[in-house]
Amino acid sequence: MTVHFIGAGPGDPDLITIRGRNLIKQCNYCLYAGSLVPKQVVEFASKDAIIIDTASLNLDEIIEIIATANDKNEDVARVHSGDPSLYGAIAEQIRRLKALNIAFEITPGVPAFAAAAAALGQELTLPEVSQSVVLTRTSMKSSKMPRGEELENLGSSKATVAIHLSIRNLRYIRRKLEPIHGPDYPVTVVYRVTWPDQKIIRGTLSNIFEKVRAEKVTRTALILIGPALEEENYPDSALYDANQSHLLRTKKDLN
Repeated sequence: MTVHFIGAGPGDPDLITIRGRNLIKQCNYCLYAGSLVPKQVVEFASKDAIIIDTASLNLDEIIEIIATANDKNEDVARVHSGDPSLYGAIAEQIRRLKALNIAFEITPGVPAFAAAAAALGQELTLPEVSQSVVLTRTSMKSSKMPRGEELENLGSSKATVAIHLSIRNLRYIRRKLEPIHGPDYPVTVVYRVTWPDQKIIRGTLSNIFEKVRAEKVTRTALILIGPALEEENYPDSALYDANQSHLLRTKKDLN
């Protein structure tokens, strides 16, 4: 028996990996958070599978279901939105599984920040503009941020910052970053990326709160911040530079 933590991707059921889809088909149990994972994803499960929406369940209740499946030697598909390694709360589930000697595997999925970049039609790492992407969140009702990971620290450079689980904290984000980058620093909010009702809201630190409020977006949105969102005057990378050689393109090939 194995518990398969499966990344369903950001929303569009076509974005789940082939491996993830096949595992859902094969498993006897399919546990998913209905508030985040579309029903079309769990419809890949067999007609005999036990399908449970865990949105209203606590950790103990989820583990109890998995333990029951283990007693019957039946595999479990534990389906998470995006990629399970990012804010998927799989660590505490894995800790419980290890204590119970229940085997598990993780199948990655398309993360929201990558889907958002695709929806925007752009790269998040531009040469000499931003070569780093910071994945973070702010502390609201969830667990506290560790010391040193305050937003003003992580967002002090020109790196592209992808802020999760924080759409109701836009005024806080402005307070922390505007003194560093100024009021016109680019911000883009992507609501329910790849879902049919996806919205893209572009603005700046000074006006993004009002724009998001006007669109009545209060949850399931990713915030992207940084100059790579708007910069157009950047040099070409060295990767495809005709005058640059590398392992697969030697100086001899250039002559």
